[in-house]
Amino acid sequence: MEPPVTHKVKQDEGDGNASGWPVLDIDRQKKGGLVEQIVVAISVMVGSRALRIGTRMPSVRQFARCNGVSTFTVVESYDRLVNLGLLSSRRGSGYFVARHDIAASPQASIHASPTAIDALTPDLYSGVSDALPVGAGWLPPEMYGEATVLDAVRQAMRIPASRLRGYGHPLGFPSLRQHLATCLSEELFQVEPDQVLLTHGATHAFDLILRSLTKPGDTVLVEDPGYSNLQSLIRHHGCIPVGIARGEAGLDLDALAVEAARTQPKLMFVNTVLQNPLGTSLSQAQAHRLLALAEQFDFWLVEDDIYRELAARGEASLAAMDGLRRVIRVGSFSKTLSPVLRVGSICASPPLVAELVRVKMLAGLTTSEINERAVYHAICARPYKRMVERLVAQLDAARERSIDGLAQAGMAPVARPRGGMFVSAGWPDVQTPEWNGKIIADMALKAGILLSPNEFFMLRAPETVWFRFNVAYTDTPVLQAFLQSIRPR
Repeated sequence: MEPPVTHKVKQDEGDGNASGWPVLDIDRQKKGGLVEQIVVAISVMVGSRALRIGTRMPSVRQFARCNGVSTFTVVESYDRLVNLGLLSSRRGSGYFVARHDIAASPQASIHASPTAIDALTPDLYSGVSDALPVGAGWLPPEMYGEATVLDAVRQAMRIPASRLRGYGHPLGFPSLRQHLATCLSEELFQVEPDQVLLTHGATHAFDLILRSLTKPGDTVLVEDPGYSNLQSLIRHHGCIPVGIARGEAGLDLDALAVEAARTQPKLMFVNTVLQNPLGTSLSQAQAHRLLALAEQFDFWLVEDDIYRELAARGEASLAAMDGLRRVIRVGSFSKTLSPVLRVGSICASPPLVAELVRVKMLAGLTTSEINERAVYHAICARPYKRMVERLVAQLDAARERSIDGLAQAGMAPVARPRGGMFVSAGWPDVQTPEWNGKIIADMALKAGILLSPNEFFMLRAPETVWFRFNVAYTDTPVLQAFLQSIRPR
């Protein structure tokens, strides 16, 4: 095999931003083109730690000038390195080295064809695929209470003409923030309306928190398995995600203590209630110890609380225990109304909210007041509480049917869920390396079924094969027939 492009690191005397950066020995006659040579060379340098995590890369213009290539070539090269997860980009700040754990062969990584996981990602969120969305994170409209949602949207569209000027309040629609503050204060913890910041859903909230509290090279703790988009988002910001095992018994807090001492994390993301993808909840005792560890090792806790309304009352709440001193609470309405409305929220201490608002305005000004008005009308409507109660009952029944149906295909839950919309289940005794979740997801896609394999949620290499099932779509003959056809004998 031909060796990778050689390189050396050179200081550019006129560059006040980058401390050292590659001058590549580029062969313009070599098959594969300039972009591939640049990508392979930088991949080798990152993998060998010649370029360390958090290192700022030269600007596109500086790299192009030093290496005698066009800026278009550099832009394409950097974009491909970002897609590979080796670099991250920040608007106005440039490109940074994001990780070292690359494939043994950079060429293999660059030329790898899309897998089921790559192909599934847009379909799992778009809602436009004709395939059965067994791995999706949304519910059928009829389970949400579509009449209530549509009526709320119609009311929101009657926005006063005077509100069509300007961009709306930086914190978000005041009436919705007041309503949220009142409900949270009655049910969980005391919070003022000015401590509530509205966002474009929970993922936007995570992005604002990472932008505000981290810098490239910082360690961020996540649950393993956990929310897949979050892992990618952390890497995109140049941070290092470190997984803490979560299972039926909750978080491995002993491992968390070891990792916190070793890596000095800046923050940790955690699903206290009805964790995605397992559906489990932390006990009160575990929540208390988690807070104590955050205090001991001085890191923030971001409580992903978007499933709270689907859970039983009295479940542990980090925000309630902590009073928003070290905890940042993220909420959303995508699981009880509709993900189309794209409204989430952050509750935090006043000084942190002020910084989050500043970053929100820099990154995209304000959020959609029309969407926020629609959510406000929906959750204030008389049928809303009954609608949520009915939804919980429907999910409880569907979850039991799903567990029974999966058992017929020889599948067992990875953890017994305490509620919510997901069951993660697989074949616990199957450990054949030639037979994994990606392969099965590809097969399912050809059969018209969207599956979410365990690789989608894990930082560790999985030891068994399992999938996250959305219970609203699991009790179907087409899925049962597919699972029976691939069932290991």
